[in-house]
Amino acid sequence: MTQTVHEDQLKNGSIINADALIVGGGISGITAAIELAETFHHALLIESQPSLGGRVAATNQYFPKLCPPTCGLEINLKRIKNSSYIKVLTMAEIQKVEGSPGAYKATVNINPRYVNEKCTACGKCAEACEVSIPNPFNYGIDKTKAIYLPHLMAYPFRYVIDRNHVNDPAVRKCADVCGYGAIDFDMKQIQITVNTKAIIWATGWRPYDANRLDNLGFGKYPDVITNVMMERIASENGPYGGKIVRLSDGKEISSIGFVQCAGSRDENHLPYCSAVCCLASMKQASYVRALYPEADIHIFYIDIRSPGRLEDFYAKAKQDPKLHFHRGKVGSITRNDSNGNLVLAAEDTLTGSTVRYEVEMAVLAVGMVPNTAVDKPVMNIELDPYGFFAPRQKSGIIGTGTALRPADVADSVRDATGAALKAINVTAGRK
Repeated sequence: MTQTVHEDQLKNGSIINADALIVGGGISGITAAIELAETFHHALLIESQPSLGGRVAATNQYFPKLCPPTCGLEINLKRIKNSSYIKVLTMAEIQKVEGSPGAYKATVNINPRYVNEKCTACGKCAEACEVSIPNPFNYGIDKTKAIYLPHLMAYPFRYVIDRNHVNDPAVRKCADVCGYGAIDFDMKQIQITVNTKAIIWATGWRPYDANRLDNLGFGKYPDVITNVMMERIASENGPYGGKIVRLSDGKEISSIGFVQCAGSRDENHLPYCSAVCCLASMKQASYVRALYPEADIHIFYIDIRSPGRLEDFYAKAKQDPKLHFHRGKVGSITRNDSNGNLVLAAEDTLTGSTVRYEVEMAVLAVGMVPNTAVDKPVMNIELDPYGFFAPRQKSGIIGTGTALRPADVADSVRDATGAALKAINVTAGRK
């Protein structure tokens, strides 16, 4: 019953009709599409990347259940596959929106994947490919081939060719080993029209650019990483098979420091708190502790934000003798050249003294930047000063998830359910 629409099945000028168009195929967009479908509304879900799942697919564990994302994504993707009310387009970017609530017309560009629906994901093309690129799923920590499967839970489960290498003769040789005729270098970008009654904007977030934090050594010292990189390093399907190792020498760690508010709550970078970073770092500390029981873990913070019932998680973490909390923002990270370790310097705001701790790896808890702050929506929508969707929009274009505010997975799912209900009201002509 799957309604996946492959880009090679469409032509320039194709028209798709839907009750709601969902822009963004992360956890919020997936949830909104499923909720619409299960109330018998036709949803078109478009995603700019080669597969659905967004940043949730790249996490090591959900919070607070501490289970891998395969738990939830597998069920949701199955629901999408089995629904006749959902159509999916990947490699798709919205270009223009015209109209009004109940009668929108959206122009969508679909970029070529260069691999068609005949692909069985056998992997022979990647085995033959001699060109490697930084692995986008692993935030460039390791390499993948220029023709690659986005990740093990990719939907659609189909390879894609990196557009920057599509004309490389070494990449073009991959077509010779494909026994299914799945590689098509003649694919072109096409443009289609979507007629829809409501639009849900679920374009998600990106981590703040740690390269802008000169004092914290990211990009200078390979063992200074970001919190999203930590998720991939610790994942069993990540570059190190679940071992947490230093990027500089591949050594498994025995000490680690978590640097909270890396660029956040700072008028020179992100003035706001991203709300989820403290708990995300404690989650990461918990799986470091599980893997390396004797490792010393240091968390440097301004204030710990753990609202409501999540305070219990913080209280439990504070009781761990190997988990050390330091109230003070890290001002600098330098390297001890004698052993390659990192030296984290901070002012302890409880004592007023400067403290220094040496660790083997440092994790920067960078904040959440809404993609709408960088890639402005193509319609007349009000954004707040930080680039998030402003509340109380007066149209049938509905923001959801981290397009609205920093949020964890559970909050994003709940919010997407509400967005689906708002879209249903628009389709029914209700305000």
